[in-house]
Parts: sequence; structure tokens; C-alpha cells
Amino acid sequence: SYYMFPIGWLMTFLLWGFFMIFMKPEKKVIPGLREKARVLNAELGSITRKEIIAAAIVFACILVMSLRSFVPMLQPINKTAIILISTILFFITGILDLDDLEDVPWNIILLFAGAMSIGFCLWDTGAARWMAVNWLVMFQKANWFVFVMSIAFFVMMMTNFIMNVAAIAISLPVALVIAPYLGVAPEVILFASLVTAGMPFLLLVGAAPNAIAYDSKMFTTGEFFLYGIPASIILMVVVGFASYVLWPLMGMPVTLH
Repeated sequence: SYYMFPIGWLMTFLLWGFFMIFMKPEKKVIPGLREKARVLNAELGSITRKEIIAAAIVFACILVMSLRSFVPMLQPINKTAIILISTILFFITGILDLDDLEDVPWNIILLFAGAMSIGFCLWDTGAARWMAVNWLVMFQKANWFVFVMSIAFFVMMMTNFIMNVAAIAISLPVALVIAPYLGVAPEVILFASLVTAGMPFLLLVGAAPNAIAYDSKMFTTGEFFLYGIPASIILMVVVGFASYVLWPLMGMPVTLH
């Protein structure tokens, strides 16, 4: 969106600079990389029948899940059932077989399964909502900027444990109730939460890309957490800059006065 666009690019360049300084590449140039890419591309050859079928199944799966919001007849169908059917179709059409199951990174799947269980427990028991209420109430008489940053920080921490949508759903209603009493506009609360919800840098279970990168075996969970701390600090600084300077310049209301 209009307000998120500069934040995304700013974080991209800041994180790139951070990692280039503190995690310098071992080689400035990898010789033969371009030629290797050409060879791999040539080995792929033309598109095959299986690739066309796989693309059709994936597209159909995405289409059906998207249409559930608009077509009443599809609403009773569970998202899990749609994904499960698409997986079965991969085996029926011969795209996958039992041998392919051995190549599945089960450690990553089990990692996410455990994280989803933790997140569901926090959500279902009301523990997450209890934490949100008690955290935000601490800042109910604070300056508007401190209040916005406290919301952003809470969402950033929670999204490392539970789904980002759930983290926002838990904290935003409470924050929007308190906001008018502090003279804080709802727009800045929403966008500050959205920024931090999309950037879980501390735990592997925070987002699928974290786990995918971990599967490369190029770093440990401890290293990920260690370098995620300064990355999260950078994120909070950027959110603070955006809330106090950038977004008001772009026309976003941050206070009700």
C-alpha cells in the first residue's frame, strides 16, 4: 500500500547493509556462477506434462480458496480439505510417489506443527488476549508515540509465536478502545501493527521463509535468534521513524487533535 511501500524498501536496504557489515560474504565474486546458472537452465528443458498438471492443481487450489469468500456454495468447504485434496491429486496423477516422501523436510514440518500447537493454545485458552490487555493497559496514560510503539512491540513479539493475523486480532481491538482516550488515530495503530506483524526476525517458527532458510543448514537456531535481535531493533526504529516523521509527511493522521 501507499504507506507500507517506503517501509518495505527501507527495511530491505537497512537489513542488507547490516548483514553486509556483520556477516560479510566469504568471497566478493563466485567464479562460474553465471555459467552454472545457464547450465542448470538448459538442463530443465521445455515444460513437461507433469509440470503443467502441477501448475493447474496449484492454481485450482488457490482459486477455490480465494472464491470461498465470494461464492456462498464454497464457504462450507474447509481450507484444510482443499489443500489435502490437492496433495492427494499430486499422488494420483503420478507427480509424487512414496519415495518423494523421504525427501520431505519433516523436521521443518514438525517444527511448524509444534509452533501452531503453541499458538493455538495461547489463542484458545485466552492467554494471548490476557497478555495483550495487561500489556497495553500499562501504557493507557502514556504519550501517543509511546503507546503506538508499545503496540508495535507487542505484535512483533507475539508474531514470533503465533500467526501474524492472530497477533493483530488479539491486540488491535484492545488498542483501538484505548487509543481515543490518548488522542491516537486508528490508522497509525493499524499500520504500525501490520509492519511488525510481517517481520518476525527472532524465531524460526515466526514465518515460513525463516524455516525454509534454516533448512539450508547454513546457520543454527541460536545464530538466527542472535542476529534477529538487532534486526528487530532496526525494525522498531524504522516503525518509530515512520510513525513520528514519515507517515505524517505522507498524510496519515497520527493524532485526533
